[in-house]
Amino acid sequence: LLQLQPPARAAPLTPRGPAACYGTSVTSAKIQVNGVHLHYQQTGEGSHAVLLLPGMLGSGQTDFGPQLRSLNKQLFTVVAWDPRGYGKSIPPSRDFPPDFFERDAKDAVDLMQALKFKKFSLLGWSDGGITALIAAAKYPNLIHKLVVWGANASVTQEDVRIYSGIRDVSKWSEKVKKPLEELYGHKYFAETCEAWVDGISRFADNSDGNICQQLLPDIKCPTFIIHGEKDPLVPQAHAEYIHKNIKGSRLLLMPEGKHNLHLRFAEDFNREVENFL
Repeated sequence: LLQLQPPARAAPLTPRGPAACYGTSVTSAKIQVNGVHLHYQQTGEGSHAVLLLPGMLGSGQTDFGPQLRSLNKQLFTVVAWDPRGYGKSIPPSRDFPPDFFERDAKDAVDLMQALKFKKFSLLGWSDGGITALIAAAKYPNLIHKLVVWGANASVTQEDVRIYSGIRDVSKWSEKVKKPLEELYGHKYFAETCEAWVDGISRFADNSDGNICQQLLPDIKCPTFIIHGEKDPLVPQAHAEYIHKNIKGSRLLLMPEGKHNLHLRFAEDFNREVENFL
């Protein structure tokens, strides 16, 4: 397994100076997809389109600030979406039917097609990683490359215990809680978190706790799995399972990384992802 090494080259990936002529502004808009108005942010003008998929309760705004700011705007066109019921894609209110990951995968792919991207890469965090795995398996002709971190393809009894521990948002750290309370208001935030815990815990009743294990061998695009060795929410065995079941995939372990490694170690994360893409 690869350990995160300091970069061999000190030269920055993002050109300085004249590159300022490339648009760095972020467009924020809504588009109708599958009967709902999905909110997205878009930046950059590169030929390689990349969709950022947020985690539970997440949005482009809360989950991907350093990526929207710093991923190379010349190489990539970066889109961050708010899944239905999250962020500014309300209404509808968020719910968690048994197929909510498949629904998100279809919404995500249809959003990118509505934005006229013929082929694109997926960068999925946590729940967004699960959504990205399903999308890459089900829509192989549309997905160029795949990066997932903090994702799992099944739910174990240990996972259910972990989820129960975050059910009550009043126990969350102020730093994590504050932006979500500002985005949603306390009531929607608290109730949606409880509904998520119930929704994802139900997968533990499936054979092997299956979410999308059977789809992993169908993923044919180049795949990069990143995992923080100190992730308190997703045990490392999940990343290793995904790696083992996606042929030719690459696994990078970040020794100091936690669940939000792309925020905490944004520079290292962005560099690794740009090199892979």
